[in-house]
Amino acid sequence: METVALAFEELGDPNHPALLILHGFFASSRNWRQVAEKLAVDYHVYVLDMRNHGSSPQNPQMDYASMSADLLRFMDDKSLNTASLLGHSMGGKVAMWFSLNHPVRVDKLIVADIAPVTYSHCFNKLIAALKALPLAEINNRKQAELLLAEDIPELSYRQFLLQNILLKEGCYRWRIDLDIFQQSAPAIIGFPDTQSVKPYSKACLFLAGSDSDFVKQQDVKSVFPDAILSVIDKAGHWLHVQQPQTFIEQVQEFLSY
Repeated sequence: METVALAFEELGDPNHPALLILHGFFASSRNWRQVAEKLAVDYHVYVLDMRNHGSSPQNPQMDYASMSADLLRFMDDKSLNTASLLGHSMGGKVAMWFSLNHPVRVDKLIVADIAPVTYSHCFNKLIAALKALPLAEINNRKQAELLLAEDIPELSYRQFLLQNILLKEGCYRWRIDLDIFQQSAPAIIGFPDTQSVKPYSKACLFLAGSDSDFVKQQDVKSVFPDAILSVIDKAGHWLHVQQPQTFIEQVQEFLSY
């Protein structure tokens, strides 16, 4: 399987235990910088850009097998025999699939608001709206944000998505390849068949937002039987942004256990 060399940010003392942070679909390492800075007090933190995201190389193949292979390559390149994994959404699925296939390489596993299942939501309308954005006619991000308002009503989500446009030589362009995102979306919504792997036998932490319905105990326990499920109040899918202090405290507590 063809792998890519992932871009990353590195924080903390190299003598501390390694912790890899894996972001979600349309996100990048920059979205996790504040959380990473807090965790870097006690851990050697690598915040990765997954393939086709952030500053990492683009590749037409984007599924959990390929992203797990990228993660294995990263750990081998950095001579990390083991590391703890913290993954959110798509990144949580990468962390889960990696852990199921390479359990000896994982110290602690933390999954944020996602389960090892195929969901029913769809990114078609969202990606169509992003593709329709007339970047050549846009003078600033505020203008782009207003043009997306009808199709993407939530302001914070529009601003999050627009972190993926860059101003280069006076013109805005997408940092990401929307065609790759469109063709890969069904694989991102899905999850590989777990019948071919053994359940993960180590303790792991699943954090869920009280206002999110992505994580159900029965979906987790079938594959991660020793999982601890913790619900963070007053938080949705973006629990690390909406309740950062509680999120970081629970991560720290589990990692130190």
